[in-house]
Order: sequence, then structure tokens, then C-alpha cells
Amino acid sequence: MPLLLGVVLVWYSLSKISIEELFEYFKKANYGWVVLGLFFGLLSHISRAYRWKFMIEPLGYKLGFPNSLMAVFAAYLVNYTIPRAGEITRATLITNYEGVPFEKGFGTIVAERAADMVMLLFIIGVTFFFQFEFIFNFFLNKFSATKIAMILGVMILFLGFGYVFIKKSNSKIAVKFKSFIEGLLEGVMVVFRMKKKWAFIFHTVFIWVMYVLMFYITTFAVAELSDISFGAILVGFIVGSFSIAATNGGIGSYPEAVVIAFLLFNLPEDPSRAFGWIMWASQTLMIIILGGISLVYLPIFNRNSKKAL
Repeated sequence: MPLLLGVVLVWYSLSKISIEELFEYFKKANYGWVVLGLFFGLLSHISRAYRWKFMIEPLGYKLGFPNSLMAVFAAYLVNYTIPRAGEITRATLITNYEGVPFEKGFGTIVAERAADMVMLLFIIGVTFFFQFEFIFNFFLNKFSATKIAMILGVMILFLGFGYVFIKKSNSKIAVKFKSFIEGLLEGVMVVFRMKKKWAFIFHTVFIWVMYVLMFYITTFAVAELSDISFGAILVGFIVGSFSIAATNGGIGSYPEAVVIAFLLFNLPEDPSRAFGWIMWASQTLMIIILGGISLVYLPIFNRNSKKAL
């Protein structure tokens, strides 16, 4: 289903801008900025691989950095074929090559995702704080003050009833949601029980700063977006981040999500769409190359390792 949605969105995107026009934007792009953006993206992946070591150590295992890095890239690549299967692949690889039990390795990945979710929510909070006037005026222009009050009232009631339902209900949906929230909180608490918690927190912040920088720097590759505001960068980054989960690796969904975000700031549509494709294509190419190399080289690298099963 995600792949089908991706194909539909690719068709929709190319119906809004011809392949010839898109190719022209690719030809005119300043690839110095694209390469710099890729460098920041690479730093975030390296930091993620190094951060994983801090989560494995309390379990009584030492995770080698080369295997950690290659497992991270391999997981990203697998996610392009089957969404979320990358996490299973990543845990399986360190089970095979580092001797870390699958359930323990997978548990650290879940906890890691919890920390990343907290960072994304923090970025959303910062964006809302600094862009409050813009967001408020946007909705005020779309809806009357009375309608906004009604919408907020309905949301509060919905959240209130939802909280009561989830707390008291034993339905499968409520149990799964409670389990997700408990896992999220447990994952966050694990961080504060680590011996190297400050190093873990530093790498977590560093990873997300690199993500935002990667997005920001790459906008300079498209001349028409050179005057983009930082507010547009943050909103585009957030919407783009959520779009990746919608299809395999964000195919089709990522460029269109960027367009939707940038149009809110009255940025030109075609350059915004072209930027979305340049951003997605450059990151995808890096993952295909490094993920492919990792999958091929992992068994070679661990050929003589005693840990490999």
C-alpha cells in the first residue's frame, strides 16, 4: 500500500511539473550546496551509529563501530523496500555479527526511536513558539475566530474523551496505544539511567541539528529559494519528516510535502517541488550507495570474527 501511494504521488507530482522542467532545475542546481547537505546528512548517520554503542553497553555487550555504521546504512536501504523492516534488519545484523541477542538489540532501537520522537516534538514546539503569529494568522485567514474556538473546543473534548477511554478501556486499540506510550516513556527513562547519558543526549541533539542543517543548506542549491525564511525551513523539515513514513523512503510523498509547506510561505511552487525532488534524490542516492556497500561488505568484514554466527 505505501509503495502504491508513492507511485500515485510520483504521478501527481510529475503532472504538476513536466520531466523536462524538472530536469532543467536539476541541471541548474548548485551541487556544491547539495554535496555539503549530504555531508551533514552523513555526519548524522555516523553520529547515530556511534550513539547506538551507548545503548548496547549497559546490556553487557560491546558494539563495534564499523558494524554499527554498516547496520544503520543497511537498515535505511531496507526501509526503501519494506517500511519499518529496516529496524528488524538492523537488530538481526548485530545479532549475527556482534552476538547481541535480537530482542535486546531491537529493544535499544525502540528506545532510540523514542529519543528521536522527543527531539522531533521539541522541534515542533520550537517552530510553533517562533511561528505562533504566522500560524495563528494563517488559521484566522482561513477560519473565523468563532470557528477556531469551536475547533479548539472539539479538540480538547476529543482529547479528554480519548484520555478517559484509553485509561479505562481494555480494547485492543487502547491496549496498543497504552503500550506505545509506556514504551516511549520507558525508552526515554533508559537514557537517564545510562552511564554515558550526556554523551547520548549530545549525539541525539547533534543528529537532529545535522538533519535541519542538511535541509537548510540544500535549499541554496535552487536559486529561486535563496531568500527562504528559517520559519519555512522548520515547517518544511517537519512536514517532510512525517511524509517519509507515508511511503517507501518518502518516494513521491517527500517532494509534495515540501511543496505544501513552502506554499504556506508564498514560495514559488515549481522551485519548491524541484527542491523536494533534489533533496529526496540526493539522500536516496547516498543511502542506495552506502547501504548497498554495507550489505555486501558486512560478511566480508566479519569473515574472521569470532562473534559472527
